[in-house]
Amino acid sequence: MKVTAIKPYLVHPGWRKNWIFVKVETDEGIHGWGECYTQYDRDRTIVAHLKELGRYLEGRSPFHIKHFTQVAYDDFAQRRGSLEFYCAVSGLEQALWDIVGKSLAQPVYNLLGGPCRERIRVYANGWYWGAKAPDEFARCAEQTVAGGFTAMKFDPLVGPWRTFVTRADILDAIERVKAVRDAVGREVELLIEVHRRLAPMHAVALARDIEQYQPYWFEEPCNAENLDALAEIRARTTIPVVTGETLYTKAAFLPVLQKRAADILNPDVCSVGGILELKEIAAMAEPHYVAVAPHNYNSTVLGLAATVHASAVMPNFVFAEYFIPFAEVGRQVSNQFEPDNGYIYLQKAPGLGIEIDEKALAKFPYRQFDKRKMRTPADEGP
Repeated sequence: MKVTAIKPYLVHPGWRKNWIFVKVETDEGIHGWGECYTQYDRDRTIVAHLKELGRYLEGRSPFHIKHFTQVAYDDFAQRRGSLEFYCAVSGLEQALWDIVGKSLAQPVYNLLGGPCRERIRVYANGWYWGAKAPDEFARCAEQTVAGGFTAMKFDPLVGPWRTFVTRADILDAIERVKAVRDAVGREVELLIEVHRRLAPMHAVALARDIEQYQPYWFEEPCNAENLDALAEIRARTTIPVVTGETLYTKAAFLPVLQKRAADILNPDVCSVGGILELKEIAAMAEPHYVAVAPHNYNSTVLGLAATVHASAVMPNFVFAEYFIPFAEVGRQVSNQFEPDNGYIYLQKAPGLGIEIDEKALAKFPYRQFDKRKMRTPADEGP
């Protein structure tokens, strides 16, 4: 069996970001699907990488997954990675697993060593979009719990991303965390997101003040580029620290483990290098007693399916991410996996278990988002 064609699809779901799906076809009529991570204004550059890298996948066996991803890095990229490159590799890698699973009539998780669990716990994200006041967060949280979720993630700092913030910013964030905890009770896990923004002095202040509300984790309090700073924050709070969504491949996660900079890793299957790379990162983390909670700011379609298959084979898995606002469009274009009281149960369908309705995709053609407002010196505070 040989790969014959690579077909990217740029999809506009209407909320926050576009999706990139990629279809890989073979000479035996079996095809596979994968998904690439995207960001505002960078989606077309990722498609460009898909097309260029795809030229070197054509003619190869879809079974040679590991070798192709190594060749992509060594020879195509000449060992100079980037977000766009790793997103393209991730989508193609997932599609190859989908082909192999279909060819062997096995779900991908069976090809990775078999499942360690029958269901994958997912946490809700995107549920609080537009909320600012504490009571608005509380009402949104109540609706999310009513939808069956037992864990939810949110960023309590609603202002622009800044390294240095005021005490008022911290106090407002504390009130939002308190409001959500009061609204949902003690049984629901709260996952606090910080989006890499804070200097350690602010991150520690926020962490110490919200410890009383018992959040399950404190995600990316500062940029992972400075692991000493991240380790400092971890040493000064009792809340488990998470990092990893901006890191690509095993090589970037090794120093995180060596420096004991995080308790939980959250690599993204659509940008870290694919399903096997995510599994191998989890295996690296396991003897360090570090858990894995895959990031999944992707569709509820292919990105979620790839995450579920990888998560199924991790002994140190805890949660996977699920973006509620993407679910409706996902249902219109696929047979996506659906949460059941906060869990996604493993399916027995071959490959990733997802098929895309290409005619339905045509209803959501690419559209560039409106130009974002970027700050000027006049916008900066004292």
